[in-house]
Amino acid sequence: MTLIEAADLPALARGCSVLGAGGGGDTQTGVLAVGQAIEQFGPVRVVDLDELPDDGLVIPCGLVGAPMVALEKVGSATEGEQLLAGLGKLIGGTVVALMPLEIGGSNGLRPIGWAVRAGLPIADADGMGRAFPKVSQVTMEIAGVDPSPSVLTEERSNLVAIWAQDGESLERIARALSIEFGGRVALAEYPMTAAQARAATARGSITLAVRIGRAMAARTHASGDPIQALERELDARRLIEGRIVDVERRMAAGFVRGAALIEGLRADSGRAVRLEIQNENLVALEGDTVRAMVPDVIVVLDSHSGEAIHTERLRYGQRVTVAAFPCNPIWRTPRGLTLTGPRAFGYEFDYVPLEQLQ
Repeated sequence: MTLIEAADLPALARGCSVLGAGGGGDTQTGVLAVGQAIEQFGPVRVVDLDELPDDGLVIPCGLVGAPMVALEKVGSATEGEQLLAGLGKLIGGTVVALMPLEIGGSNGLRPIGWAVRAGLPIADADGMGRAFPKVSQVTMEIAGVDPSPSVLTEERSNLVAIWAQDGESLERIARALSIEFGGRVALAEYPMTAAQARAATARGSITLAVRIGRAMAARTHASGDPIQALERELDARRLIEGRIVDVERRMAAGFVRGAALIEGLRADSGRAVRLEIQNENLVALEGDTVRAMVPDVIVVLDSHSGEAIHTERLRYGQRVTVAAFPCNPIWRTPRGLTLTGPRAFGYEFDYVPLEQLQ
């Protein structure tokens, strides 16, 4: 695809919700924000990184904070302009495209609206190929891209410039500031040239999200079973079909943490799977047995509508299907697993690929 128009947003949002592993922020507000920008300024051009000049700057950007907060603290339309203006005072060069920090959830959408308003294209890439809780858990960190300078802003136009020594330092600083600013901020980080971005990002993620969304809509209409589309497009595996019987959720250190328990129905009657959450679904456990784990992607689908359910919208009594699919291969490398494997989140076991667990 070369343009994103208003008619493409439902499919894009559906795909972003799947790739988000339950995180990245609720897509409903993102669709509204991007739709308004497209209505005012027209569609946004989607560009492959190969189309951009080597020395042109690509700016990864998105929202940081707790997704529960973002349901009510929706931000302003000018946050992208503030980020670009702030970076413009700190770095030389010409910005030639914006890029989602992560393709998951609302963070796969918001930078598109910011690009529309800035008159820039959106790069068909992102920094994760999914969503992760921390701003340092990005492909640019693996590639050795300098995260600085980074710029952070919020809806009242406060602007903070950050020079961090590494991604983990940026995570600590940005997380503390997000808490100070009410639990949700906008961030531009890891500014890089297009030449750097070609080897430092998850490429093709926007077109992938649209393709997933369209395939799910077509398959749901044809068979009533959206997971068939995920099986075909993403090599997804069903973990359980059932009903949510317990949800635990709390705010801690700028993250949403908790768990959800799903009791099996129909063919899965008698089984139960527990999902453990830090913004995203991290681990699926059946008793003491791990059924799926980060960095592979675990997604919860509404069994009736087929839509992916974000962790902040999980509720008691929902009929759901839990599925998992392999992550971008970069996260299965030693450096990728150090950043995003189960031990990075405090679990006392090593990563095992989904294909082996299943």
